[in-house]
Amino acid sequence: MANTYDFGLVGLGVMGRNFILNVADNGFTAFGNDLDEEKVNALIEEGGDSNKVNASTDAKTFVNALSTPRKIMLLVPAGKIVDVVIESLLPMLHEGDIIIDGGNSFFTDTDRRESYLKKKGINFFGAGVSGGAKGARKGPSIMPGGSREAYQHVKPIFEAVSAKYNGEPCVTYLGPKSAGNYVKMVHNGIEYGLMQLTSEIYDLLKKAGGLNNQELHQTFAEWNEGRLQSFLVEITSEILAQKDELTDGDLVDMILDKAKQKGTGKWTSQNAMDLGIPVPTIDIAVSMREISALKEERIKADKLYDRPSPETVVKGSLVAKAEKALYFAFIMAYAQGMHQLADASKEYGYELELAEIAKIWRAGCIIRARLLADITDAFKADKELPNLLLSQAFVDKVQSTVDETRELVAYGATNGIPLPGLSNSLTYFDAYTSSKLPLNLIQGQRDYFGSHTYERTDREGVFHTEWEA
Repeated sequence: MANTYDFGLVGLGVMGRNFILNVADNGFTAFGNDLDEEKVNALIEEGGDSNKVNASTDAKTFVNALSTPRKIMLLVPAGKIVDVVIESLLPMLHEGDIIIDGGNSFFTDTDRRESYLKKKGINFFGAGVSGGAKGARKGPSIMPGGSREAYQHVKPIFEAVSAKYNGEPCVTYLGPKSAGNYVKMVHNGIEYGLMQLTSEIYDLLKKAGGLNNQELHQTFAEWNEGRLQSFLVEITSEILAQKDELTDGDLVDMILDKAKQKGTGKWTSQNAMDLGIPVPTIDIAVSMREISALKEERIKADKLYDRPSPETVVKGSLVAKAEKALYFAFIMAYAQGMHQLADASKEYGYELELAEIAKIWRAGCIIRARLLADITDAFKADKELPNLLLSQAFVDKVQSTVDETRELVAYGATNGIPLPGLSNSLTYFDAYTSSKLPLNLIQGQRDYFGSHTYERTDREGVFHTEWEA
């Protein structure tokens, strides 16, 4: 068995087991490792009688089974456990071997690990994997970053197991250091935004239009056949059709309205603030999950304050406007995320190709959508495009949907239906496309109380005024 397996994977939970079986399905031999004997046995059993898949609880047996340079992927929870696993493997590894972190590690941790392992002659990758358990089994979108040379050893395997869009693999080398983990982080931030927007439109259609779950299911299913075609719209339709096994009702009505999070959306928001890049749709998506967690307080507050009764809107008219508003807001979420990636690439030396990123998101991942084909084309046409809203190809898409977005945001405000994601998307658009904002007053205030100075519209230079109290 020694030195015969092409690929190794540590962490045989659902994601890890599915990924390693995917590797085996695509013509490569794979060896798994986990401390849990039940998980090891489950993989061996699912792998069948073939010699393509094997596993062990013993790390030495695992490492010795791999051909060189060893290609070892970790699919374990982000944080200290990644470092623990790395340290346990190090004494058995040789110069040139490759460790791939496939979890959602914070990008600075990836930089630290890469620098540490480089000194020991070990190549380290941060490779974001998106698509959930099903994607891991059938074809995820993979976002690797690290040594370009070392990636060549991993490339055939990753291209084989990844999702395909018109025959093209949804994986590509993204850049040095933590480029892969950073792109996956922003991917997840966009995901937060899209999920929040979808939930708001669902709420609006239900409260303002009176659509029942079957009608909502049908609406989202129809949208998924058009320009809103995406994984999240598709599964929204399916969720709305799911019956509850414990009651006679629909499952969606029995799910508690407390959304949890693992932190990647928050990281996106925090880092965007560090970079000075506005991502308000993502910011509010994170905040809404935090507000949702305050369930007991929300119940008490609901009893203290009056709320207007929503005026009923004609269903057909509302559905048409909601489709346009959701499309508009989806564009804003992607625009904000791509803007952050463009700036981060310069700040951290990632050398990201935004067209390539949009390209590998077209299939396999959670934020896959028809819209990404247009985004790919926009960044192919202009590699230096700072923001999607500056692409002529998107002007008509936005211009033809913004009026309906304004109507629905105004309706939500008047009728007490919270639409923060939609509202923030609209505000972002209005601010970004305004040649003049009232921030001149803020600069005057800053100079008044802190002598922070200001610039002028009529001449170059920096100025300060001795303001009179």
